[in-house]
Amino acid sequence: MKKFYTIILMICFTTISFGQSSTETDTSRIKELIIKSFDEVWAELNSKNINKYYTKNFLLLENGEVWNNDSIANYLDKAILRKPNPTRVNTIEFIEIKVANGMAWVAYQNYATFSTDNKIIRKAHWLESATAILTKSGWKLEMLHSTRIKT
Repeated sequence: MKKFYTIILMICFTTISFGQSSTETDTSRIKELIIKSFDEVWAELNSKNINKYYTKNFLLLENGEVWNNDSIANYLDKAILRKPNPTRVNTIEFIEIKVANGMAWVAYQNYATFSTDNKIIRKAHWLESATAILTKSGWKLEMLHSTRIKT
């Protein structure tokens, strides 16, 4: 009987540890999704990366405006043509991430430093939240809400 209980306990602890590992992995992937989306879409001004990180029906709520993939692509395609084009470096400070049933919710502080010729020309700060869903091709952002913080 002791062997039976020992086996049951081992199975339970193994199952619990697998569940924790999965959640930790998803949390890491959500962090990576947020960081890479800002680096590869907004810092690079690369509209081709929109579909890599955003769902087809993605919405960005930015200071009272509603943006979709088309309006973001139009903005990025025009911005890349402006010269000089500053370098953008993003710093993301995660506040909280919740993952359950193929969906994720994340809150974070987003800081961007813009520089030209190694001189800082502007700093920006946003408080943001986002939702993501697990798709066949991995995690993608479905909605992002951004509030500009005046510094």
